[in-house]
Amino acid sequence: MYSFDGADEMPGSSSVIAVNRPTALADLTAGPVEYRLEQRDGPAVVVFHGGHMRAGLAIGEDVFADLGYSVLVPSRPGYGRTPLRTATSMSSFADVTNELCRHLGIDQVAAVVGTSAGGRSAVTMAARYPELVRRLILESAVSFLPWPDSRTRIGASVIFTAATERMTWGLVRTLMRVAPSTGLRLLLRDLSTRPVSQVLAALHTADRGALIALFSHMRSGRGFLNDLLHTPDPSSHVTQPALVIASRDDGAVPFAHAESLCDGLADAELVVSQALSHFIWFSDDYPSITAKIRDFLAT
Repeated sequence: MYSFDGADEMPGSSSVIAVNRPTALADLTAGPVEYRLEQRDGPAVVVFHGGHMRAGLAIGEDVFADLGYSVLVPSRPGYGRTPLRTATSMSSFADVTNELCRHLGIDQVAAVVGTSAGGRSAVTMAARYPELVRRLILESAVSFLPWPDSRTRIGASVIFTAATERMTWGLVRTLMRVAPSTGLRLLLRDLSTRPVSQVLAALHTADRGALIALFSHMRSGRGFLNDLLHTPDPSSHVTQPALVIASRDDGAVPFAHAESLCDGLADAELVVSQALSHFIWFSDDYPSITAKIRDFLAT
């Protein structure tokens, strides 16, 4: 089920992740924006992925593709080929994304999807452009509560700077190549509140392969430190229906963020995933969650 482009193909792995998908660059009013548009017969869904992700990486998009939706994924500021100067705030990037939609001939978005650190971008987009965005889906999403904790923030300021992030991810890629089990253990440790041995034991072989591939292609650029900056909370201006999906065992984004999002949004439904980590797509109950997403989009 796992699909790659070219030399990155790894047959037999999970399809929730694919790496190095083709991207394009749009030269918009505010500056260049990298994006990936996968056109299908259905209306578009805009996906804001989380930290260390760019438009060429995909995670959890199959539910939309299987339903026939077109998928538009922009690289958020500082990631991939979208420079920070293109958008200096969440609201300005919402404006950029709106222009990107118009540039691509998209005048209606079935849903804007925010994953992890992309959650704030999705909420801001929904609040700023209610005439464009019909629904809001948030998956393991960061709210407008303080995030991350002080330990993570201090660590990020050391290993994800402009001078160090390339070396950091180079080391990760090497580890994933020569000792993948050790690499997974180290990286998953902070993504779950459960013992990492329990998290690893719950992963299917295909899912392990998918995570190894994902971690091997991540980069932070200047985007992750930008994600840590304070941003205003526009949740009270969101009028669209929202679906908030989160796990109580998420070690990267505490469950309190999902509860805060539901409290701040006017019409939100909370779906509790049984995933043992931040990655809700690697859980035996994910088929029921995809069914929930399908029903939500059909309303």
